Amino acid sequence: MAEAYNLETFIRIQIAPDKLTAYLQFNRADETFECSPEALERFVKSNGVVYGLQYDIIHKIAKDPKAYFYNQTLIASGDPPQQGEDGYILFAFNMGDEQEHRPVEASDGTVDLKEVNRINNVKRGQLVAEKVAATEGREGKSVMGVVLAGRNGKEGRFKIGKNVVLNAEQTALYAAIDGQLTKTESDKINVFPVYEVNGDVDYRTGNIDFIGTVVIRGNVLTGFRVKASGDIRVIGGVEGAEIETDGSIEITGGVMAGDKGYLKAGKNIKLSFVQDGKLFAGETITVTQAIMHSQLKAGKNVVCTGTKGLIVGGTVQAGERVVARTIGNTMSTATTVEVGVRPELRGELQDLRTSLRQLIDALDKTEKALGLLDQLALIGQLSEDKMALRIKLNATKRKTSDQIDENRERIFEIEKALEETDVARVDVANTCYAGTKIVIGRYTRFVKDPTNRISFRLQEGEVAMVSY
Repeated sequence: MAEAYNLETFIRIQIAPDKLTAYLQFNRADETFECSPEALERFVKSNGVVYGLQYDIIHKIAKDPKAYFYNQTLIASGDPPQQGEDGYILFAFNMGDEQEHRPVEASDGTVDLKEVNRINNVKRGQLVAEKVAATEGREGKSVMGVVLAGRNGKEGRFKIGKNVVLNAEQTALYAAIDGQLTKTESDKINVFPVYEVNGDVDYRTGNIDFIGTVVIRGNVLTGFRVKASGDIRVIGGVEGAEIETDGSIEITGGVMAGDKGYLKAGKNIKLSFVQDGKLFAGETITVTQAIMHSQLKAGKNVVCTGTKGLIVGGTVQAGERVVARTIGNTMSTATTVEVGVRPELRGELQDLRTSLRQLIDALDKTEKALGLLDQLALIGQLSEDKMALRIKLNATKRKTSDQIDENRERIFEIEKALEETDVARVDVANTCYAGTKIVIGRYTRFVKDPTNRISFRLQEGEVAMVSY
């Protein structure tokens, strides 16, 4: 009887898109339906399902079909492929974020200078990092009997900086000199020697331009410049000087710049206070007391939460978050706080747009010149020197077109980044006074009345005030 049925009339086999499961479903509930387990097995296999069959379920369906009329029933399960784990670089030292290694801070915002020295000292030939290998993926098999490849994990990659060497097997990294193990921007691994100044940076020392880390046990006076590839630590104060590094800057005192000089760090800046200064950090600026009439730009955060925790006057910009105890003052001093945009992107976008206009103009001139040469070629009046010029102009056209495409792609990336303000916010633990201007991404809000314990965030296309 079962053999006599055309099973396709009553049953259909459905295979999941990933080919790892197969299901049986009745097309109609026919009380007269009968089928032997063997016939049902043959029907399932004839539909291409040959691996991972659950024979006990198939037999139950054949013996009591009515129980399965109204359900989709799993009848086969394949083996999913296993993805390998990615490899990574394991450091022999703690290379955590600067915030994890900050000096001990007392309740009044002062710093215990004995805890400032956090240099990872290494000796020549010492292991600084090793590669942990990725694991291989494992094959699986679909219900149709097809082998499914498992993806191998991606291998970790050393980002090699200065004064480090790889072993022959390319699996371990060693220091090439005695010095400090440091990661600079782009996470390059370096070993830098340390340069110390036992006193002020003044006419006695002159300007400093050093490949490693600089420690200044004094002040940096107006008009002088300190430049480093590693970190810069000033155990004193800074006047209107220029301080620049790929790493981080830490100042135990403050900055009284008088609108001269600047501080620029590829990673973090930490100091007690800043007045009439300009600070630029790739990641976070931490100020323990006050930011007064200054221009601050940070790729991630500006944190001002010491005993005072005051931001007043000037402009503070951060890619993600600004947090302070107090913003503005009772005199309604104009104070601007901007978040949601990495500060350097605005400048880059402006430069790219200028460059794009120039490239389009250059391409237009090249195409006009080629048009004239093409006309000469059509009437057979293209001399040998003009033929060479034509070849050169075609190459220029291709290069310019490629540059235009690259510029447009980067402009699109930046414009998209300007819209991504989900994590951006300004948090005020005490009071935000009138005269404060809050900007999040493309949206602006002016504070008209003093408000306590408030957080500014972007909600439904406007800068909203919520309780902090």
